Amino acid sequence: MTVSIRHFAPGDAAKFRELNLRWIREHFGVEESDSKQLDDPRATILDPGGTIAIAELDGSIVGCGALVPPHHVPEDGRKWLELVKMATDPSAQGRGVASAVLDFLFDAARQQGFDAIWLETNDRLGAATRLYERKGFRSLECGELWPTPYERCNLQMARLLD
Repeated sequence: MTVSIRHFAPGDAAKFRELNLRWIREHFGVEESDSKQLDDPRATILDPGGTIAIAELDGSIVGCGALVPPHHVPEDGRKWLELVKMATDPSAQGRGVASAVLDFLFDAARQQGFDAIWLETNDRLGAATRLYERKGFRSLECGELWPTPYERCNLQMARLLD
């Protein structure tokens, strides 16, 4: 059973929405930014220059993640993207799905000339935070924090691309 990662296709929108709503509703509540991205991923993620990765296992969609132009762009000379909407179906957790999605997104960012990725999460999502750390993200300190549109986010992380 090998995980395969591919770019988003129009027929993937419902599963992209479902995967993300599951974890958001389980741990938090759906916010306006979530609704916008999940209701119309083409207009809010792809059309502005983002990428959505879809993970399949045995022909079923089991994970996803996306990169979007960030809602805040620091003036540090880097070309930033924001990681959003990472999700793995519970039946596929622990099989490297999220790691493979991140690797696919890192490659896509590099190919487009980006050199840094930023994300927001919540420290209650311990498995996600540990994955991000293993993948080279570091937690931002108080003086480095960006403004956030999310109420649930209490942890921001960044990674420079090699």
